[in-house]
Amino acid sequence: MRASILVSIADELSPIAGFSRDFLSGGKRFRALFCFWGWQAVRTAGDDAADTPVTTGGPLDAVVSVASALELFHAAALVHDDLIDNSDTRRGAPSAHRRFQSLHDEEGWKGSGETFGHGAATLLGDLLLILSDELFDEGLTQAVSPSARRAARAEFNRMRIDVTAGQYLDIFEEIGWAGRPDADQLARAERVIVYKSAKYSIESPLLIGASLAGATVGQLDALRGFGLPLGIAYQLRDDLLGVFGDADVTGKPSGDDLREGKRTVLIALTREALPSGARATLDELLGDPDLTAQQIAMLQSTIRESGAVDTVEKMIADNVRRAIEALEAAPIGEQAKANLRDLAVTVTRRAS
Repeated sequence: MRASILVSIADELSPIAGFSRDFLSGGKRFRALFCFWGWQAVRTAGDDAADTPVTTGGPLDAVVSVASALELFHAAALVHDDLIDNSDTRRGAPSAHRRFQSLHDEEGWKGSGETFGHGAATLLGDLLLILSDELFDEGLTQAVSPSARRAARAEFNRMRIDVTAGQYLDIFEEIGWAGRPDADQLARAERVIVYKSAKYSIESPLLIGASLAGATVGQLDALRGFGLPLGIAYQLRDDLLGVFGDADVTGKPSGDDLREGKRTVLIALTREALPSGARATLDELLGDPDLTAQQIAMLQSTIRESGAVDTVEKMIADNVRRAIEALEAAPIGEQAKANLRDLAVTVTRRAS
């Protein structure tokens, strides 16, 4: 984390170093796992390569560094996402900007603690982005071929553009939905899923890892056919957890997506199924940060009774089926294929 560089500049930077370490200590590491298995899937694709052991140094060091860079990027994205959503918690602990705000208040510094918290967390996220890019480049220097380095870098660059675009579309849908036809809202919610999460969480890490191993066009296309529908299923599960998840497991308050006004596929399907009066009530309450526990429970009941939850569960199952079909036909290593199959179950049946 280059903490020593920060502290050598000024002791006052110690909280940034400490908070960044704490923030990186949790999480499920899905992006790193998909990156590694994308690499291994291509590396072991040939008959002779299937039994080749993974050894330290060289290509393995490259993929470990690159996979770690993806986790640093994800940490940065979460810091910024919590700022955008004004979230109080992350993984069961105060979000970065709330931690900086508490530091300000505990030290009795002048000015607004909230303003300081937002500014400091913005800089923490920026720092994590810088470190992510630095670590990614370190990994690329250990890659086998210049063409693999170029391909992996191109995928990484595209991933960052996609997730930034998806994040903007997400906040745009929250404020602009009322002026759009109801018939368009499901498609717009699905677009957010693709760019904010599906590509970034699963498809891109797979392709980055595969590119490092020198993947062919056919292998990359096959992994796209697996990664994108699986990424959609992953985010659909996340949308359900954002409304119905157990706070003790998810680390976020139950119904947090309702307070934040997230215009998800789940909400779009609910609105389609509701009569006009119930739809108006949903629209009025959605996005109110002061929703009570009783109001959250009422909205949860409305969403369930609309049939939207069952529809989303079917969408998850259909996307997982499409992903597995693509995986089975992919020209990649069999052991990696088995591990990716297991990961597909893990990411879509999770409780957090």
